[in-house]
Amino acid sequence: MATASPAADGGRGRPWEGGLVSWPPAPPLTIPWTWMGPSWGQHPGVGDAARPPQHWGFPALTEPSASPAASLGIFEVRRVLDASGCSMLAPLQTGAARFSSYLLSRARKVLGSHLFSPCGVPEFCSISTRKLAAHNFGASMAAMMSFPPQRYHYFLVLDFEATCDKPQIHPQEIIEFPILKLNGRTMEIESTFHMYVQPVVHPQLTPFCTELTGIIQAMVDGQPSLQQVLERVDEWMAKEGLLDPNVKSIFVTCGDWDLKVMLPGQCQYLGLPVADYFKQWINLKKAYSFAMGCWPKNGLLDMNKGLSLQHIGRPHSGIDDCKNIANIMKTLAYRGFIFKQTSKPF
Repeated sequence: MATASPAADGGRGRPWEGGLVSWPPAPPLTIPWTWMGPSWGQHPGVGDAARPPQHWGFPALTEPSASPAASLGIFEVRRVLDASGCSMLAPLQTGAARFSSYLLSRARKVLGSHLFSPCGVPEFCSISTRKLAAHNFGASMAAMMSFPPQRYHYFLVLDFEATCDKPQIHPQEIIEFPILKLNGRTMEIESTFHMYVQPVVHPQLTPFCTELTGIIQAMVDGQPSLQQVLERVDEWMAKEGLLDPNVKSIFVTCGDWDLKVMLPGQCQYLGLPVADYFKQWINLKKAYSFAMGCWPKNGLLDMNKGLSLQHIGRPHSGIDDCKNIANIMKTLAYRGFIFKQTSKPF
């Protein structure tokens, strides 16, 4: 992706010029900027045929690792903090990152004349940083941003790996049980549950299974049974506040297989109950098709490609697949997509 540093001071040498701006002032990170219309802050010194006018707005994302930049018209601007710790950006409302009017008003009152420079470009100065920090604005940039409101407080991203072979063995058994707790407001991962499971019907993994999933025999030998893992899931759900009736959460899977076929099928085989929270979910493939207008035949690979995202980790690693699902969800949420339950009631 192309990078640039707008010389918004017309060459007078702002303290942040050539640096990397972040909030809070450490550690350094990449700040993406939203492309704006011609009514805001034209970059001085450009405008000829070779270099059309450029306009810079407030950063639309706080974590560029999500990589939705290309599809959202985002330019990355890399700078390094100067010795005084200059770091604050003027809070402007954009389509991708909307600040509440309350926070915007507070920032204006706190910063006063330091919020905007005469040329309409945000000032970056230690005075602004100190003022905002004194008024508790320094937790993170993400705390001042919001997505379109989702229907759930938390998304629980899940992706099983199970025993397998060619031809397929029966019954299949879950051998990897990962869950990522995704905050519905920030779309950030807040907590992780991850356990391997000892298969009992086919305790020896096949070479095909190991090659596909990367799970070797030593990773499942001596691990808890599915019944024990389900008990620990319930403990984790309680610890994370997910069993509170006032907290709305829902599982998210890449397809319907995990919670429509795999878990209920193995629980029925073993005579185990299935908790109610496993009986409703969002199929990410369906959500993606609603958002993008095409069906991802190859699952995560197609969705990552369609959103210009890099694949995270190893395909068919349960925990890595969860990270990819979370990344895709975050990217769709930045585009304004509202996730809804896709499963039918049991």
